[in-house]
Amino acid sequence: MSHPPIRVDIVSDVVCPWCIVGYRQLMQAAKDTGTELDVHWHPFELNPNMPAEGQNLVEHVMEKYGTSKTESEANRDRLTTVGQQLGFDFAFTPETRMHNTFNTHQLLHWAKEQGRGNDLKQALFTAHFTHNRDLSDDSVLADIAAETGFDRDAALTILSSQDNAQNVRAQQQHWHSQGISGVPAMIFKSKYLVTGAQGAENYAGILKQLAEMADAD
Repeated sequence: MSHPPIRVDIVSDVVCPWCIVGYRQLMQAAKDTGTELDVHWHPFELNPNMPAEGQNLVEHVMEKYGTSKTESEANRDRLTTVGQQLGFDFAFTPETRMHNTFNTHQLLHWAKEQGRGNDLKQALFTAHFTHNRDLSDDSVLADIAAETGFDRDAALTILSSQDNAQNVRAQQQHWHSQGISGVPAMIFKSKYLVTGAQGAENYAGILKQLAEMADAD
């Protein structure tokens, strides 16, 4: 029996490593189970108060989560290995920085309105984690948009005008009011919340269960 695509709303930030890991795991599960997904991305800022210049990643993680330098390095090594298994290249360096992503989410909102939010989202994950590009720099964001097939000048206009600021704030507030305080947060069929990167096998189990429930209806 064929099923309509399963809607998955993903609340995430492009500087969240487990968000791209979780997404790749979900895509692997969809492939393994022959499930068609209808993915919708939504904004979340890991560091809404981060200044424009950002902060060194190691310093940031140690300060925010109380982890030691050794623990932080072990976590990055683990992410790198998991990423390789999923075909994603985490290229952490001692200079890797965390950045404010509010403008990034405004650009994503614009891309989403054109039906290409996922394309830009993937490009931004790669820009940040693989190429260590500065996502708090509007000219860099416009470059990434142009490389992804968007009009560079239009992207710059969106960023400089801040026309999407209110939309992004409203979306963030909506998901916060739904009790989401950490990412990735995936909502299946608009009612089943799954948080954190769960692994391809677990996602496959969720997709199978949803298919069975649809058959039973």
